[in-house]
Amino acid sequence: MLTKLGRLARISVRGVVQGVGFRPFIYRLAQDYDLKGWVRNTSGNVEIEVEGDEATVNRFLEDLEAKAPPMSRIENVEVALSSPKGYTEFQIGESLSREGQYQLVSPDIATCPDCKQEIFSSTDRRYGYAFTNCTNCGPRVTIIEDIPYDRPKTTMRSFKMCPRCQREYDDPLDRRFHAQPNACPECGPSLELVDSEGKPVEGKDVIKTASQLLKEGRILAVKGLGGFQLACDATSQAAVNSLRDRKRRLSKPLAVMMGTIEEIERHCLVSEAERKLLESPQAPIVLLSWKQGSDIARAIAPNLNYLGVMLPYTPLHHLLLKETALPLVMTSGNLSEEPIAKDNDEALRRLKGIADYFLLHNRDIYARYDDSVYMVEGGLPQALRRARGYAPYPIFLPFKSKPILACGAEDKNTFCLTRDEHAFLSQHIGDMENEETLEHFENTIGLYKKLFRVEPEIIAYDLHPEYLATKYALELGAKEGLKLIPVQHHHAHIVSCMVENNVKEPVIGVAFDGTGYGSDGTIWGGEFLLADWKGFRQVGHLEYVPLPGGAAAIKKPYRMALSYLYTLLGEDFSLEGLPLNGLKSAEAEIIKQQLRRKINSPLTSSAGRLFDAVSALIGVRGEIDYEAQAAIELEMLAADAVDKVEAYPFAIDEEGGIGVVKLGEVLGGVVQDFRSQTPAPIISLKFHHTMAEITAEMCQSIAKDTGIKQVALSGGVFQNRLLLKLTTAALKREGFSVLTHRLVPPNDGGVSLGQAVVANFNEEETVL
Repeated sequence: MLTKLGRLARISVRGVVQGVGFRPFIYRLAQDYDLKGWVRNTSGNVEIEVEGDEATVNRFLEDLEAKAPPMSRIENVEVALSSPKGYTEFQIGESLSREGQYQLVSPDIATCPDCKQEIFSSTDRRYGYAFTNCTNCGPRVTIIEDIPYDRPKTTMRSFKMCPRCQREYDDPLDRRFHAQPNACPECGPSLELVDSEGKPVEGKDVIKTASQLLKEGRILAVKGLGGFQLACDATSQAAVNSLRDRKRRLSKPLAVMMGTIEEIERHCLVSEAERKLLESPQAPIVLLSWKQGSDIARAIAPNLNYLGVMLPYTPLHHLLLKETALPLVMTSGNLSEEPIAKDNDEALRRLKGIADYFLLHNRDIYARYDDSVYMVEGGLPQALRRARGYAPYPIFLPFKSKPILACGAEDKNTFCLTRDEHAFLSQHIGDMENEETLEHFENTIGLYKKLFRVEPEIIAYDLHPEYLATKYALELGAKEGLKLIPVQHHHAHIVSCMVENNVKEPVIGVAFDGTGYGSDGTIWGGEFLLADWKGFRQVGHLEYVPLPGGAAAIKKPYRMALSYLYTLLGEDFSLEGLPLNGLKSAEAEIIKQQLRRKINSPLTSSAGRLFDAVSALIGVRGEIDYEAQAAIELEMLAADAVDKVEAYPFAIDEEGGIGVVKLGEVLGGVVQDFRSQTPAPIISLKFHHTMAEITAEMCQSIAKDTGIKQVALSGGVFQNRLLLKLTTAALKREGFSVLTHRLVPPNDGGVSLGQAVVANFNEEETVL
C-alpha cells in the first residue's frame, strides 16, 4: 500500500466487476467514509474517482479489495493521484463504451439465500416467482449480447420494469441496484406450460401443474438458464427408461437434481469438499459415491458407483423441487450428440417425441450453456465439463498472449480465444459430429470475439485432418489470411495441465486417452513426452497394436481384445473360455484377416483402448453405447478396498531411442487370472496397479536421462479416479512432483487451451 496519497485518487479496477454489485458496493463504501466523487462502468473496467482526507482514502482503497462483493473477482487495481476537484457528493455515472476495450463477463450465478428466502415467503411480492434475482445471483452470460453489461444489451430489454422494480434498480443502497435481469410477477418474464403440440395446459398454478405431471411419471422439457433440460421422477424406473428410449441414450449416466443437501446425503456420501462444491454459487453437477440403500432408479447410472448430483440453481428449479418433493432427473434437452435446445420454438420442434410437456418462459437465452460437471479427488475439485457457472471466466496466463483462436478437438469440444493475460476457454460445445454442433461452435466463437474484443491473428488446430474443428480452422485461416499453426493433440493436453499449474519449465508429460493423431501418422493415446510450452518430444509410449475396423473397434471393445491377444500372444491363441461378449466366430475370423492383411487397422498406442480390451477380456463390457463405457465399468468393478495386489509383469524396451511398454505379459496375466477364476474385481484392481507402475517406471527411466522430476498427467483416461490416485501415489513415492488438472478438464475439453499456448510460442510446430 502506498504510504502517502493525494486527496484525490483515480482508480481503475479490472476483473469480474460488472453485474456483481460492484458499483453499489463502491457507492456504499464511499458513503461510509464520507468521500466524494463518482464510479462508472466502461467497456474495459470500473473507473472511480474519490476525494477526501489522505487517511480516509487509504482506508477506502484497502476495503475496496478486502470487502468486495462475493461474486466479484478483482484482477488488477491501478491508482493515480492528483489534486482534488471539489466534488460535493458521490454519484454513480452512466456507463461508457470505449472502442476495442473489453471487460470480463460474469458467468451465471446460482440463486442466492436472500432471493431463495423471498420466493418461499408468502408475504413477499416475489413469492413463488420463478425469475427472482439480484446483483448476487441470476443469469449473466446467457442473456448478454454485448458489453458494457447494461439492460439494453441483454435479452431483458423487452421487459419494462414496473415502478417498484425501477425504484430498486435505481437505489444504490438496494441489492437490486442495476441488477440487469431485475423483474417481478407484474413486469417480468412469465411461465407457460404446454403439451407436445404447443397447446396451453389448463391450470391456475403452472408450477403445481407441472409438478403433478412429474409425479405421474411424465417427462417435461424445462427451459433453464442456458437451455432446455429434460426432467422426470428420478425414483421411477419406468420414467427413466422411457426418457432413455426417447432420448436415444441407452446407458450413459443421467444427472439428478435434489432439493436440499440433506436429501443428497440420504442418497450419496458427501465429503466436506463435495458439499462446498455443491453449495457454491457455481452449483455444478458433482459425481458422488452412491449409497446402496438409495431409491434413486439404478437405470440413471447403470453399473456405476457414482451419481451425478446437483442442487437447484434457479428459482424455477427451487420451486419445482419443493413442489414435487422428489429427486428429478435433470439432463440436457437434446437428442444424443446434438447441442442443447435454447429457444421455445426450437425445443418444441427438436424435443417433440421426447417430452410429454414443455415448461416454457419468455425470457430469451442468448448463449447455450450446459451444466458443469466436477468430481473431487484427493480433497480437491477437478473439472470434467466446464460450462455453466465457470465459463466465460478466463484461465489466467502467466504471460501476455497474442490474439489467438484455438479450435480444439473433435470430442467434448471447446475453443479458446486469448488476449493479454486471459485465455477465454469456451463452455462445453459438444462432440463435433453434425452441422448443428458446428453452428453452435461458430456462433459461440462470434459471441466471444464480440464480448472480449478479440480479432485473432493466429489459428491453432489439431493435426487430425478429418476433425470438423480442424477443417473449420483451415477454411477460416485461408479465407482471412491468418497464420495457421498445427498442434499435436497430446502436446496440447500436457501444456493445458502445465499452464493451469503455472509451470513453464519442461516436464515429463503422461498423456493417456482414447485417440489422438500422432506426429508419425499413427493413433496415439498412451504417450510419454518431454514437453514445454513450445515443443515436445515423444520419449515413450504403450506398445502399438492394430485398431481393427477403425471406429468399429472403439464401439466394440472385444475387437481390441482380439487385437491385443493375436498381436501380442500369437494368432493361434485360443479364445476358449473367454467371455468376449457379442463376438461370433465368423467375426473373429474376419478380424484375424484384417489384422493379418492390415486392412483398415491403423496402429494405436491408446491407453483407452487397452482399458477397453481388458474390460472385454474379463466379461465386463464387450460393446458400448457411450464413450469409455467399458473402461468406466472396469474401474467401477475394481476392489479398491483390497490392501495388497501384485501388478502384472511388463517390460520396457528401447526402440529407436524411445521407450516402448511391452504389454504381452500384462494381457497374458489377465487371461491366466480369468481362467483360474480370480474374481473380476481383483483382476481390475491388479490392472489399475499395473498401469500406475508402468507410468512410474517409465518416468523414472526418463528422469535418469533428463533430470526432470516433474510429471504432468493429462488425457481423458485420468478421469479414472482409481488410476489417478494410484498413479499419483506411485510417482510421489519415487520423488516426483505431480501436476494434475483442476480448472480445466483432463479430457479433450482442455485441449484448446493447450493449443493456444503452444501456438503463442511457435511460428511452426517444433520439437524439444
